Amino acid sequence: MPELPEVETVVRGLAPRLAGCVIGRASFSSRLVVRENFPALAARLVGQRIRKVERRGKFIVLRLDRGALTIHLGMTGKLLLDGVQGQHIRAVFPLDGGTLVYDDARQFGRIEYGDPEPARLAGLGPDALHSGREEFFAALRRHAGRIKPLLLSQSVIAGLGNIYVDEALFAARIHPKARASRLSDRRLQALHEAVVSVLRRAIAAGGSSISDYVDAEGRRGSFQKEHCVYGREGEPCLVCGGTIRRIELGQRGTHYCPRCQKI
Repeated sequence: MPELPEVETVVRGLAPRLAGCVIGRASFSSRLVVRENFPALAARLVGQRIRKVERRGKFIVLRLDRGALTIHLGMTGKLLLDGVQGQHIRAVFPLDGGTLVYDDARQFGRIEYGDPEPARLAGLGPDALHSGREEFFAALRRHAGRIKPLLLSQSVIAGLGNIYVDEALFAARIHPKARASRLSDRRLQALHEAVVSVLRRAIAAGGSSISDYVDAEGRRGSFQKEHCVYGREGEPCLVCGGTIRRIELGQRGTHYCPRCQKI
């Protein structure tokens, strides 16, 4: 599933090209991706100018003259400008500056409109990339759960997914089963710095292309080549030489180094 770096990469590619464009038409073909009435949603969008394109957590947000359109890429979603319209196209937005298409083979993504914005944005926690130290500490400290599931919860910290939680916990040398409420200020500081550092490095590399992810122009990311633990089960740790393990935690596959990340 595209996480914060992948969504940020898409937004950075689209923002300068979409800002100021007017939506000429809007067509939809998936009741799973768009839960609203198709003609009614199209009527709300047509004629509106895209004022700004931004990211909130894992959501792409198109700020319009009135309200906002959010796009969540789900597992296999792709938002492409002037992309080829193949068999998995679920939404098409002809603009006065090109055509924006939403492609989604498995249809786990969502497109929603709200005025002033869709309600789901209000439930997001502090942004993983932009939250300050104290905000990050407070978001985690009010929970007694294990750190890995908490970091995956979008209502606690927004934007993180399986890849970057595993990578950040390894960078901070924190075991994924550690209790958030028991982490010292020093270890939480290390975790906050690791989260921001890993995300920035991933954005610079265009994100991680594990399976379907591509940016707004169809290009794959390369950060998967820099993963230290994610997807490296059974391989040697790049720091200590120990063996990377994979466990199930909160029904999610979790990768870590038992030597570097002691409980």
